[in-house]
Amino acid sequence: MRISAAQRTENENRIRAAMDRLLRGEIPPGGKCDIKTLANEAAVDRTAFYGTRPYARLRVEFERRVQALQQAGEIPDPREAQITRLKAENAKLRERLAKSEQVIDELADFRTQALARLAAQHEEIVRLRDDAAGSSRVSRLPAPRTTVIGTCS
Repeated sequence: MRISAAQRTENENRIRAAMDRLLRGEIPPGGKCDIKTLANEAAVDRTAFYGTRPYARLRVEFERRVQALQQAGEIPDPREAQITRLKAENAKLRERLAKSEQVIDELADFRTQALARLAAQHEEIVRLRDDAAGSSRVSRLPAPRTTVIGTCS
């Protein structure tokens, strides 16, 4: 069915108004910043935006404007912005996790080395005590006296 020039102008005005709303971030629930949502918001058949159809140039303009906003660092679709933010946060958390795992591995290695050194030192002390007990040349020192510190009245 053919539409009149007035109807086409009215449709283009609705499309441009919907385009501006979407690019400002006014995305309807369940929608995205895409041609499907643009067509729904403008109450125009989505196929009219493709091929040699009457609104193909508006689709190209819309996609160009969306791309320009994305290159400028502005993402009109809040869900896309959230996805981008969450991906960046996920990458940071993965990096932190990798560093934490590396620190845990280093600390586990340090603990193993420390326990091995303590065991070796204990064995050396036991050996020295056994050597000292078997030798008559070594004399034992008297046990230290303990003094009680009293309170003054």
